[in-house]
Amino acid sequence: MKLPSKLPFGLRIASLKSGLFWRTFFLLGALTTTSMTAWVGMISVVQHEPQVQQISSQVISVVTITHAALTHSAPELRRELLFELVSNEGIRVFPLEDDDKVEPPADNALMPDIEKLVKAKLGADTRFSSKVNGVAGFWVSFNIDDDQYWLMLERERIRGLTGIQWLGWASVVSVVSLLGAAFISSLINLPLRRLTQATRDFAQGKRPAPLPEKGPLEILEANRSFNQMVDDLQQVESDRAVILAGISHDLRTPLARMQLEVEMANLSQEAREGMQSDIGQMDAIIGQFLDYAKPTEAASFINVDISELLTDTAHEAARLPDVRIGTDIAPGAHAMGNATDIKRVINNLIENARRYGKTPGADYTEIDIKCSVKGMHAAKRVTIEVQDHGSGVPPEHIEQLLKPFTRLDEARSQANGAGLGLAIVDRVITRHGAELHVRNREGGGLLIQIVMKGL
Repeated sequence: MKLPSKLPFGLRIASLKSGLFWRTFFLLGALTTTSMTAWVGMISVVQHEPQVQQISSQVISVVTITHAALTHSAPELRRELLFELVSNEGIRVFPLEDDDKVEPPADNALMPDIEKLVKAKLGADTRFSSKVNGVAGFWVSFNIDDDQYWLMLERERIRGLTGIQWLGWASVVSVVSLLGAAFISSLINLPLRRLTQATRDFAQGKRPAPLPEKGPLEILEANRSFNQMVDDLQQVESDRAVILAGISHDLRTPLARMQLEVEMANLSQEAREGMQSDIGQMDAIIGQFLDYAKPTEAASFINVDISELLTDTAHEAARLPDVRIGTDIAPGAHAMGNATDIKRVINNLIENARRYGKTPGADYTEIDIKCSVKGMHAAKRVTIEVQDHGSGVPPEHIEQLLKPFTRLDEARSQANGAGLGLAIVDRVITRHGAELHVRNREGGGLLIQIVMKGL
């Protein structure tokens, strides 16, 4: 019994996620993200102290200069001085009132150290705020005699208070790194995808285009070995075709001569019938060997009307005197395949049922042929069933039925073949990319089911 040739949708998605491309992509992405995180952390730690010193010095200098300018300027010139500070330096000075609505300073890693250094220079009573009376900025308090003032610097002048810029750059670099990881993963997996596709085509009976013998040494050797393997197997197929033609001619010619000599010999009727039976059995065995060894070429596949083929085959089988055929064939069942090979498969199944599936207590064999179509479009499946009403097969022996040259003990006394009937079926069905299931039928007998991709 065969496993499905295609995995269900859910398993295909799981397989996709566990593919080499995604593994490579996620590993490179994880490495890049980890490296970026470590890099940002290292830069933040290394630059923390210099940033604190730079910003603190800038704040102290601005406050000190403003304080000195206001202290030493003439009262009538202070308004002009304040206007110039606002216009040219972006510095504003406001009286500090008790009812000012003051919000705490920005919450970041630099602010505590900045406050510590600034207070050490300007005094412990220096206050900081991110917004006063609804106006956002970098606010610092200072004293002139007994009066308190707010000095507001534009926040753009105080760099490094937040990690937004670092986060932005890290995000950009991360996106670029992930795109690079996807590109690298694609390059790494391209030769494997080519090899996989070529292997799949070859398994379906197609001759794949030669793989490019270039690139890294490992890829070059793998592609070269695959190309050589394809050439060797094609040569084997060619030699086998010649051998099969020779066997068919060289063995069947003497059998035909023996048949003629038996007809002309002065023998008793019993002896003549026995020899004719032996010759017929030898010819049937040769035919089975040829059918088993004959390749099924995917290039010969056409749109086959399975419903019509099964109906014709059932009518032909119904002419046998010891067979009773029942049919339940859905119309409009189509599949890609070789019509001759598919018909040979159905005939082999009918013959197998006729020989080994006789209905208990009867001198004939009941065989049911069914065909159904399920699904839509790409998910359409054509199911063919051939079942008899015999005694069936012990469950532990079912798998042996598909092995070449194997017959069960119950069949040996009446066997006149080489044990290749179901092996031929299995081989042809595999070449068609279909599924073959063998099991005992409910109520007695053997049920053989073929599931093909429908059209």
